[in-house]
Amino acid sequence: TFKTGDVITIDGSMGQVLAGRMPMIEPELSGEFGTLMGWADEARKIGVRVNADTPEDARTAIKFGAEGIGLCRTEHMFFEETRIRTVREMILAEEEQVRRAALSRLLPMQRADFIELFEIMKGLPVTIRLLDPPLHEFLPHTTAEIEEVARAMNTDPRRLADRARELAEFNPMLGFRGCRIAIAYPEIAEMQARAIFEAAVEAQKRTGEAVGLEVMVPLIATKAELDLVKARIDATAQAVMRETGKKLTYQVGTMIELPRACLLAGDIAKSAEFFSFGTNDLTQTTYGISRDDAASFLGAYVAKGILEIDPFISLDREGVGELVKIGVERGRKTRRDLKVGICGEHGGDPASVAFCHEIGLNYVSCSPYRVPIARLAAAQAALGKQVTSTA
Repeated sequence: TFKTGDVITIDGSMGQVLAGRMPMIEPELSGEFGTLMGWADEARKIGVRVNADTPEDARTAIKFGAEGIGLCRTEHMFFEETRIRTVREMILAEEEQVRRAALSRLLPMQRADFIELFEIMKGLPVTIRLLDPPLHEFLPHTTAEIEEVARAMNTDPRRLADRARELAEFNPMLGFRGCRIAIAYPEIAEMQARAIFEAAVEAQKRTGEAVGLEVMVPLIATKAELDLVKARIDATAQAVMRETGKKLTYQVGTMIELPRACLLAGDIAKSAEFFSFGTNDLTQTTYGISRDDAASFLGAYVAKGILEIDPFISLDREGVGELVKIGVERGRKTRRDLKVGICGEHGGDPASVAFCHEIGLNYVSCSPYRVPIARLAAAQAALGKQVTSTA
């Protein structure tokens, strides 16, 4: 008999439920499984990277054979309890000077995060995405939270509450997010770029390995947006190189997650040195479906045969996939050596990996524990095997 709070251990491989906390070991790609993965790596033509925001994710992915980080979401570092108040001060500031003061406190935190990631990856490519989610997500919601931030900023809580209401959005996923933040508040992008480049210099000093650095600007719809943000990134890189006396090699590219960006990929590729398709948001914006709210009806769509499978699980080849294909073709027509990958959760789905192989992507990027699946699926695709979704 078990009661609330008792610890049990579940062995998914054997189908056992065990009483108590069993001793655990980290899984390894060894023995026959390791041999199979070695064969897969010899056969596949497409690279496999990881979506990693923390050192733990990065270390796990390296053990599973990841060849770099295809997506590091910098905002996940902002949600930590020790940082969220400073982030809120930065967002709620009405004057640039106050915003920059908060950013100066965030800079060393971000720099330390990046140094650790770069050290773990030891020269493998690392794609770092600038702040992407709606500022709405960081706002204080309770009276206590507003009062806490107001005390730190030495301002009237009522004034701060009014400011929070101004920034609240009805449809934040289509609102003030992505490159729009960097355009409205360029000092945020400057801080992140400085943290990235200073970390690259320090990591290179510690490891002796040059960082394979890729800076990604999210939610681009026009070349003009990318040009504005890229100019800030490049200026910051030049400043850090002057200050440190160290030369840095890096690329600036964009996350393609809007249909318009796919259609105008040829123009955007004049400035972007790489593309990474954010297929989660590209699926949302193509279908007009919110991934967070779709569970209430997508099951019925699949059951009635309207959709063969949930498009957030396996890439929709006919619609979303066609946009990706257009984006790749038009981007490479402008820039023949354009490096292209995907970094949505589709990167770990075998059928989606097969599609990426077919259209000539350079790599897929997925969550750490899906890396072995992606490696095997990429090999099966290269050998012409039929690959289906894991759903």
